[in-house]
Amino acid sequence: MTPLRYPALALALLSLLAPLAACSVNPATGQQSFTGFMSESEETRVGAEEHPKILRELGGSYEDPALADYVRRIGESLARAAETPNIRYTFTVLNDDKVNAFALPGGYVYITRGLLALADNEAEMAGVLAHEIGHVVARHTAQRYSQAMAANIGLTVLGVLGQAAGVPGAVGDLAQFGVAAALQSYSREQELESDMLAVRYMTRVGYSPGAMNSFFRKMEAHDRLQAARAGRPDAEERYNIMSTHPRTAQRIEQAIELARANALANPRYERDAFLARIDGMTFGDDPRQGIRRGREFIHPGLRFRFAVPPGFALFNSPRQVVARGPEQSVVVFDMESEAKARAAGPLAHYLQRDWGARLALREVEPIAVNGLDGATGWSQVRTRGGIMDVRLVAIRADPARIYRMVLVTPQKLTESLRAELQRTTYSFRLLSPAEAAQVKSLRIAIVTAKPGDTAESLAARMPFASHRLEWFEALNGLARGQSLAPGEKFKTVLE
Repeated sequence: MTPLRYPALALALLSLLAPLAACSVNPATGQQSFTGFMSESEETRVGAEEHPKILRELGGSYEDPALADYVRRIGESLARAAETPNIRYTFTVLNDDKVNAFALPGGYVYITRGLLALADNEAEMAGVLAHEIGHVVARHTAQRYSQAMAANIGLTVLGVLGQAAGVPGAVGDLAQFGVAAALQSYSREQELESDMLAVRYMTRVGYSPGAMNSFFRKMEAHDRLQAARAGRPDAEERYNIMSTHPRTAQRIEQAIELARANALANPRYERDAFLARIDGMTFGDDPRQGIRRGREFIHPGLRFRFAVPPGFALFNSPRQVVARGPEQSVVVFDMESEAKARAAGPLAHYLQRDWGARLALREVEPIAVNGLDGATGWSQVRTRGGIMDVRLVAIRADPARIYRMVLVTPQKLTESLRAELQRTTYSFRLLSPAEAAQVKSLRIAIVTAKPGDTAESLAARMPFASHRLEWFEALNGLARGQSLAPGEKFKTVLE
């Protein structure tokens, strides 16, 4: 087959392949990068379009103008040290307790209050911001997008040629799956590149590049703590920044070497200034999204509460509450939309015909939960881990509100967990206005160690149901048994 025989096909292929030649030399890295399918102006447009969506999905910006201005000033000082002064950056502190930071193309950089709570000084925060600026300057999102588009074009070309040659179309489907899987997070090379740029920008501003290493260690301790709380010590990286920014031994080794090579005579840490800015910052859940108190979940705005069984750990997000228990048992709590709640009719019918329509529910029956109408039914689903029993519970608080629980247990544990999960169902109740008004958020409190203070004694004051000492150590970067110097400042959590 030649282009002369198929001129239309030849022109189509040439138009598809034309952007593949669009490689450029990045001014920061000095390396050629392929960004042919996303121009700098398109990066700005994409960032501006996605920014409001990020705010909606992740709790919005944290309402502390002084803290927001502080983060912005540090971020802009690092951005001025970068090789792309034409980019206008927007730095946002997200009202999210997860330890996370990320950037959108076009200079939109996000850092959560959960990450700020974990950091120990301004230099550690600057390292995180500089790393995200590095992703923007190196145009890593544009690279990933362009690679994905190129891969899709390659598959289109292969599909056209393959069909002409009699190649089965399934080959393209398999290749597409591989491309999608490969582009889910930053590559190791991109992470190493951003670490390198972060050290460059930090040292240009005067911060110690070693702060990147100390923050790595804090994240490791936080990972272990969160995994232990979830009862899944083998799944540490699911719960924070490392799920999208893979931490590898190579990254840590490179960061150490870069810190040594770029050591400053009098580096900046600015610990006191940083601690003063986060003193009083909300810790954990925002009451507007509901808060966790041990095994209880309380939502003062919607005025309800419920408790999960012993051994289950609660995790909160704007969309749902999840409690993880033994051997993949789980409780998922959420709320039906107002429109569907108003149109639902009897809750037993709602379970069978709407919410649980695909589950072939058994023994669907109405129930009463602390004076509220409800309904429940159960079914079974087959998963990779075996057969799971699934019970649905719907509770109507008023015509516009239906609350929902999904109780999932491995078949072998269903009977032993039955009584506790029933208690969870019947623990749901509405709060009075006075009860709701008493619910307060937790806050970071900076304290100065006195003679005789220990990690154990300061941790004992924190209002956590478990892991008090581990939380105190993680927040302050302490090793087990490390003594506290009188006069030194430490982070604690108070109501």
